[in-house]
Amino acid sequence: MFGSGCVANLGKKIKEFGSRALLVTDHGLVQAGHVTRIQENLEDQGIKVFTFDQSIENPTDSSVQACADFARPLGIDVIIGFGGGSSMDTAKGCNFLLTNGGKMADYWGVGKASHAMLPLIAVPTTAGTGSECQSFALISNDDTHQKMACGDPKALPCLTVLDPELTISQPHRVAACTGVDALAHALESAVTSKRNSSSSRHSVIAFQLIEKNLPLVLADPTDLKARGQLLVGASHAGAAIERSMLGAAHAMANPLTAHRGVVHGTAVGISLPGVMLFNAQDEEVCSIYAQLSRLAHLSSSNDSDAEATQALIKRVHQLLDMADLPKSLTELGFSAQEIGTLADNAAEQWTASFNPRIITSSDFENLYSQLLEGSHCDSSAFEGK
Repeated sequence: MFGSGCVANLGKKIKEFGSRALLVTDHGLVQAGHVTRIQENLEDQGIKVFTFDQSIENPTDSSVQACADFARPLGIDVIIGFGGGSSMDTAKGCNFLLTNGGKMADYWGVGKASHAMLPLIAVPTTAGTGSECQSFALISNDDTHQKMACGDPKALPCLTVLDPELTISQPHRVAACTGVDALAHALESAVTSKRNSSSSRHSVIAFQLIEKNLPLVLADPTDLKARGQLLVGASHAGAAIERSMLGAAHAMANPLTAHRGVVHGTAVGISLPGVMLFNAQDEEVCSIYAQLSRLAHLSSSNDSDAEATQALIKRVHQLLDMADLPKSLTELGFSAQEIGTLADNAAEQWTASFNPRIITSSDFENLYSQLLEGSHCDSSAFEGK
């Protein structure tokens, strides 16, 4: 479902799936008044609603377990993930535990749920993660802080509601960070080693919508048309991830979050240009970047692939500047002494295995070292092939 105000039809649609709903959300949306309106909408249709509003940023084993413990005695027959990616991931994780038992680590990987799962409705309030179009829940291990990607086709939402009006209340910083996250999803999914014709279609649509509309939303938060297009773009990026996964920028981002709590959108955003420069040394990847650049009219057909790619990376820097992201790890409090550990952690991330160029701990160390002082911020360093 898409359109301003379309969430008003949620109650009628959910009746097709169940009558006892678990609404998974967070305190911020309760305070904004959105949760009350959703509850009333569902109750008007005769649906019993049980609200879990304890979702946290970067959900963990224990936070998902708390959600499952809350829901288990209630006879739930449908789950609604309402909020950002964290709430949707918490809802997905809860679904795994309610229907298949155990703990989240049991589902780390793909296709490990042996029993049927409850219907899941995804209602994003940010244009960022694209979780509403994915079968994966990203859950952090409480002890190691490592993110576990727990995926199963049965966990894919059966209905997604894209209502741009729900994104209006988010703070500017949230809009910026989630928009940058969506941008990274589009650009990484476009070039992974698992890329295919289906993922490429979604990546291209996502990039075009995000590149055009993210600046409009940052300039005018009340622009509902731009917010709607950005929301659709983020969902296409999510659909691309579902089909082709992510790469080294996300592998670099996760340790930054684990070590110092860097917001995910910030972490992946500042990592993205350096990884693009690294990946562009591959001729096929350079060609894909060039195609995206030309489709977005960032370069012309007369430009070489290397020139078009340089224009694309320059545009990424412009978008990061508009989002007011830091330009170095030093600004985030990191020191040179931490680079080796960060690099080793990045090399262990699952998404690193899908990067189009083989990337080692040594490569990550070089990328982090350049990012420490922001020295890879100049796309003119790219010479291409």
